[in-house]
Amino acid sequence: MKKFFVIGNPIDHSLSPKLQNHWLKENNINATYDKIKLEYPQIKNFIQDIKKQKVAGCNVTVPFKKTVIPFLDKLSLDAEKTQSVNTITINNGVLVGHNTDIAGFNNAIKKLNFNIKGKKVLILGAGGVVPSIIFALKNMHVQEITISNRTREKGENLRVLFNDLKILEWGDLTDFDMVINATSLGLNNEKINLDFSGLGSDKLFYDVIYNPHETHFLKMGKELGYKTENGKTMFVYQALEAFKLWHKIEPEVNSDTFKLLDND
Repeated sequence: MKKFFVIGNPIDHSLSPKLQNHWLKENNINATYDKIKLEYPQIKNFIQDIKKQKVAGCNVTVPFKKTVIPFLDKLSLDAEKTQSVNTITINNGVLVGHNTDIAGFNNAIKKLNFNIKGKKVLILGAGGVVPSIIFALKNMHVQEITISNRTREKGENLRVLFNDLKILEWGDLTDFDMVINATSLGLNNEKINLDFSGLGSDKLFYDVIYNPHETHFLKMGKELGYKTENGKTMFVYQALEAFKLWHKIEPEVNSDTFKLLDND
């Protein structure tokens, strides 16, 4: 029986096993999918277990999306451009890192009734998923992307990949059409202590976090009368792309898929 995992730290919040095992059962695939919390020194050995085919493949979440890259043989084009890996496959002994977050975010925004073309976007955070979001936003032809991170240096580092980014000091807010929380603040009900009340009207607050269903960030956006969306749709569609890479089958996504995750 093939074994698949999602690796990260923290990992308790991940609903990947629930979704992937549902699809495995639905498609009569003899495999299991579980989550495992790793520390940095354990990454190399875990990747070697994929090379030795003890593990059939894995997803990668915070904070290891860049950490895994030196241990892989090859990167897909999207993973290369973003220097971010969230899915690992092995093909004829070759370990390949993929980025399915881009497709996941792209699909999530398409399904919202919010025209993002020509808009100004503020991203809070500069971690693992941010390069993928920037890449997707550029393909959607937004007007401007601004990064604000608690450690300014991490925001500046993204300019190596995307030289036209704007960097804003944490807490210095001007007017944006869309604000994306790409920090981990909210996983454990932490608050983002920023004042968004001066942004005006008709904004979209988007949180990449999907569990909990509504973070303090989204509650704040709702109270201000803005459109809000969590990362569940992005999560489902990045998972779909990973499933396709491993099993060469496109699983079905319908209302039951989302209900399955809502029950958690």
